[in-house]
Amino acid sequence: MIIQQFKSHIEELFGHLLKDFKENDEYGYCNFTTAHYKKLGCATNITPEIVLQAAEKNVDLIVTHHDAWDFVYGMKERCVELLKEHNIAHFYIHLPLDYAEFGTCNSLLRLLGASNIIQQSHHVEGQSTIGIGEFGTSIMIEELVGVMENLLGERVYFQRNNNKVIRRIGMITGAGNGTNQLREALNRNCDVYITGEKTLYTVQYARFINMNLIIGSHTFTEIFGVRSLAHKVQEKFQNVVVIQLNEEHHETME
Repeated sequence: MIIQQFKSHIEELFGHLLKDFKENDEYGYCNFTTAHYKKLGCATNITPEIVLQAAEKNVDLIVTHHDAWDFVYGMKERCVELLKEHNIAHFYIHLPLDYAEFGTCNSLLRLLGASNIIQQSHHVEGQSTIGIGEFGTSIMIEELVGVMENLLGERVYFQRNNNKVIRRIGMITGAGNGTNQLREALNRNCDVYITGEKTLYTVQYARFINMNLIIGSHTFTEIFGVRSLAHKVQEKFQNVVVIQLNEEHHETME
């Protein structure tokens, strides 16, 4: 797979979402050359540790959800240095992957067992609306917590704020900690709201409105969308090997 083929496939997969976020640095390419890319490593985040791990595993293309954040001062520059040093290309795609049909929210909803996607997360007035999925059969929140912990491989935080069984899930993977998103889950008759970050306001408002709440980590609520993207690349270019790069559970709730 060469860069032109990869770019064309990304355009096919994301369509108008690339145009919608073209000016916002929500996706990008780094250190691509005329090389043939044969081994793809996927992760939620790009960090110096991820680049070095990719080099050890002979990965020549890293695909992530996040670019290195500018406010983690100096890390982006160090990642670029290491990518160049080890001749590794990097592609990241943020909001378009959040809103894609196969993206972060829908991937986790389906893996949790939601058989019906009622609403896909999308972008409205600078904010993410929630994704909504439904189970075929209702379950208890404790059972859902167990399923989520097994998927994420980490402890999650939860509040049982009412006695409902769980049928309808409202979700934003990653930083869906806004009270407006909890309010949307309430207004759409969700039985639980799931996200990847919390603040004082998240837990206060969930309790105030009696909304059941489950919170995993930002990294591991979003990895499944990156994995879905990597597998779609592999479906198109069957000679490409895909591996998931290992990220630490820095954000685990205790």
